[in-house]
Amino acid sequence: MSGFSRAAVIGSGAWGTTFACLLASAGTPTTIWARRAELADEINAGTNARYLPGTPLPAGISATTDLGEAVDGAGIVVVAVPSQVSRQVLAPLAGALAPGAVAVSLMKGIELGTGLRMSQVLGQALELEEGRIAVVSGPNLADEIAAGQPTATVVAARDPQVATAVAGACATATFRPYTNTDVLGVELCGAVKNVIALAVGIAAGRGMGDNSKATIITRGLVEITRLGLALGAAPETFAGLAGMGDLVATCSSPLSRNQTFGRRLGEGMSVAEASAASRGVAEGAKSARAVLDLAEAHGVEMPITAGVVAVVEGSATVPEVTDALLARPRKAEGVHATPQA
Repeated sequence: MSGFSRAAVIGSGAWGTTFACLLASAGTPTTIWARRAELADEINAGTNARYLPGTPLPAGISATTDLGEAVDGAGIVVVAVPSQVSRQVLAPLAGALAPGAVAVSLMKGIELGTGLRMSQVLGQALELEEGRIAVVSGPNLADEIAAGQPTATVVAARDPQVATAVAGACATATFRPYTNTDVLGVELCGAVKNVIALAVGIAAGRGMGDNSKATIITRGLVEITRLGLALGAAPETFAGLAGMGDLVATCSSPLSRNQTFGRRLGEGMSVAEASAASRGVAEGAKSARAVLDLAEAHGVEMPITAGVVAVVEGSATVPEVTDALLARPRKAEGVHATPQA
């Protein structure tokens, strides 16, 4: 049994519903907030066919369209909505969480306009102090976890006891959470890896092979690490599950929305066409500009990220961006070798 009497999950997409399954399977009755009444009804009937097709939901899960009802009395409130609308969704819950309740972000992004990480947005929107907020990040492809395939993740919180409590609440026989206090590093990894996955997908869409994709993944990790170090993150975070682990999974799997979105761009679709063809939101397309703005504000050069922004915003074509990356000056390899990637 977990240490929480009840949990709420704000968001009824694939990852939110999967995490609710983990919480319920680990012993915490969980209420999912869904925006649409028909989806809440379906979840109450035991399925979420749009986001987790073929997966029956375990006992202990219910759903509602009433935000206040969802969080009422919940000791752990998990937020799994698209990062760029999270502040708007959470606004009605300002100051409404139970005393001592913990908020957990499953979101991976940087807020446009503010440059804030999702834990910071949660703190502001819910009026919570930093010590009551945790984040979950890692190689967490929802479809595989929902199918019971083994994986591990990272639960990061400034307070180690909070991280341990959240990890205990979601641990199952096939889902192993590690804890970490480097919230900054874990969140940056989760946000930027989506952007790098878009770049890998673009390369795949252009017909490039494994050497090209491995190059982007590896140099992408350099960009993530360089930004993280500039902001004060712990170096070891980037070699761990939230860093390299999540980057490899997101860049390599056809289940990755970001990689798939990028591949469609590389094949010649417009951003609007790729969006229409995608199931769910490709967070990398939404957060790429915010990531680049954050990097530029701290004097960190991120050419792969800049290339993705150029494609998404329409200021350059896919061939122009990929050709420009290959034409960059040769340099010594390493995070600290020069300011360039």
